[in-house]
Amino acid sequence: MSSTAKIEKTIARQKERIANGDYYEAHQQLRVIASRYIKSANHDAAADVLAGGAKALLQAGHGGSGGDLSRMLLNDVYDKGNWECYEASKARLLEILKAFPSNEPTRKRYIQEMIGWSGQHGPVEQGDPDLQDAVGTLYAEESEPYDCERHLPLGKPSSASTLATSTYNWYKEDSPHLAPLYLSRAVFPYLLLGNLSSANLAYSTFTSLLTSANPHLFTQSVSTTRSELRVFPSMPLMNFLGLLLLSCQKSDAKLFRDLAKHYAINIKEVEEVWGWGELLAQIGEGWFNIRIPRQGGNPLFDMMNSMIFGGGGGAGNRPSTPSAPATQKETKKVEAGSGGKPEIPQVMDLD
Repeated sequence: MSSTAKIEKTIARQKERIANGDYYEAHQQLRVIASRYIKSANHDAAADVLAGGAKALLQAGHGGSGGDLSRMLLNDVYDKGNWECYEASKARLLEILKAFPSNEPTRKRYIQEMIGWSGQHGPVEQGDPDLQDAVGTLYAEESEPYDCERHLPLGKPSSASTLATSTYNWYKEDSPHLAPLYLSRAVFPYLLLGNLSSANLAYSTFTSLLTSANPHLFTQSVSTTRSELRVFPSMPLMNFLGLLLLSCQKSDAKLFRDLAKHYAINIKEVEEVWGWGELLAQIGEGWFNIRIPRQGGNPLFDMMNSMIFGGGGGAGNRPSTPSAPATQKETKKVEAGSGGKPEIPQVMDLD
């Protein structure tokens, strides 16, 4: 009997035990068989046994046992066996991930160890983008925005659209005027990572969803020979985010300074709860080489005071994480603007 046939027979026998309700016996047998293969350095066979057994137990609703075999696969085969992060090895892990029930406690540990392995044995230290995208997309489908936004910014180029869509769905549970604040959660992470193309994709995805769902929301387009910007007269901070992306695209520190000065009051109004100050200060330092002053107050307003206003106090301490949206869903529409000329700072050169 070939090695492949022997492994298939082993897995089939344990699946039969699982089908008959002998979960504990199957779990222990699979561990013993896999350990023998590992000791003999037959890691391929061990991986097949552990993956097949893990999926069977997870699908049978025994997440603890299935999670144990899944983590044994990651730790004793993938990690200790120094398996490289390549397509086949990733595909096996993702098949197991899909078999986990969403409420299984060991799933989060499995995800952490999977990402950790891919960072150690792959080209991207922060974790493989395909795995980050798969995990983030899974959380998006389960309406878990906090977990979703931990992974998608480190995913693939298309992950930005998924993140923006998830954030928009989260926003719909909250007040209409908070749209730009939710949008910032999809834009800022990419700017902090230096990924302008994904930041732009997140912005365009979110704003398209917003305008499609609210046909009476008044917007205007401002075009120049090299730039085009959609303006939301009723939402100043939406315009701020669009202009922020434009200033990053142009690497224009002056535009960033003008932007910070023009929208200072609007930013200060949301700073205490949404914590934009430190993030924008980091963006200013990373994109425009504007040093963050270490004055012990709010980083953004310290920066603005030093480069624009010539002094003054910061905004004080505030929670670092925005409050979650309202739990009760309600039907609402964004109020239409009153029209008129788009509010773009006159000192800003969009070209």
